[in-house]
Amino acid sequence: MEAAGVDLGFAEECDPYLLTNRYFPSKVGGKPAWLDLKNIPKPEDLQCRLCNEPMNFLCQVYAPIESDPDAFHRTIFLFICKSSACNKPNSAQNLKAFRSQLKRQNDFYSPIAPDEEEELPAIECPSSLCKVCGCLGPMKCSLCKNAFYCSKSHQREDWRNGHKMICKENSQSTEPTTSTIPFPEFDIEIEPEHENAQTQSEDDEEAEARRQKEYEELVKEGKTGNLSEISETELAKYASADDGDKVFGQFKKRIAASPEQILRYHRNGEPLLITKPCTDDFLVAPDCENCGSKRIFEFQIMPQLLNYLKEEILDWGTIGVYTCSESCSTSSKYVEEHVIKQDIVSEPANEQSL
Repeated sequence: MEAAGVDLGFAEECDPYLLTNRYFPSKVGGKPAWLDLKNIPKPEDLQCRLCNEPMNFLCQVYAPIESDPDAFHRTIFLFICKSSACNKPNSAQNLKAFRSQLKRQNDFYSPIAPDEEEELPAIECPSSLCKVCGCLGPMKCSLCKNAFYCSKSHQREDWRNGHKMICKENSQSTEPTTSTIPFPEFDIEIEPEHENAQTQSEDDEEAEARRQKEYEELVKEGKTGNLSEISETELAKYASADDGDKVFGQFKKRIAASPEQILRYHRNGEPLLITKPCTDDFLVAPDCENCGSKRIFEFQIMPQLLNYLKEEILDWGTIGVYTCSESCSTSSKYVEEHVIKQDIVSEPANEQSL
């Protein structure tokens, strides 16, 4: 899914089987459709940096790189902590992203693409997964021995939501119980951004830059005169608006043609900012810790996704994910990548994600 232009993602309902790992989905919510099934992140890897509680799976984006045989299959997984105390303005401390990739010939999937018209079960994971969230589940219910969990908190959640009765009635039961932890599940349908949306945005930016330059030249030449001599139209035309407001205006114009977009994918492109960066180095991603290569922007999550999650506690302007420019081999692990979160406030948080 690497392209010269911008690809947009939209939340759509679909048959549940299409959101399992066999069909390499891009999706929101539910449980992760893990790619590499042997090296799933450990529970401690998926804990929030601030509260140390398990994070919630937010979404995954299937983004293979055609020119790289090591990334024939490639998925980025994004997790978020729902705690209001951890959701701080312009801080991504409550977010984590992980990259997994596989060659065409691998231990899990056929080299031939699956037929989406044929309903087949998910490829089974050799490790036990948490009954509540679908992440690695090293803990086991001591009574029935059939339910696995990533943490004590998820075991308590399952116990409260029905496992207590199921466990007592039938120790062999594997019936699912209701949980409020996973977000509602949706497919992410990918479409190219309309060319006119990008052209209009660029035209607006060029016009704004031209007007600003004209105004600066008038000031330099002493021809601006008294403010009372300038019409309201001209004053509005040349007045210097707040930088954050300008950026937000450009953001709104760019997405106006497709306001329902929840994702913008543009590997090695630039994020669409919602306001002026709160610090000079806000968009500077650290080099890849796995190989030392530069990280580049890959995709961003848009605020429209919040409408599908039904979580009033969560809020963001946009979430950006930066990944290794070389998409280095992940060998036997899921590689953590860099995340930024931008909100419509000017104050930077005390810390930013690494």
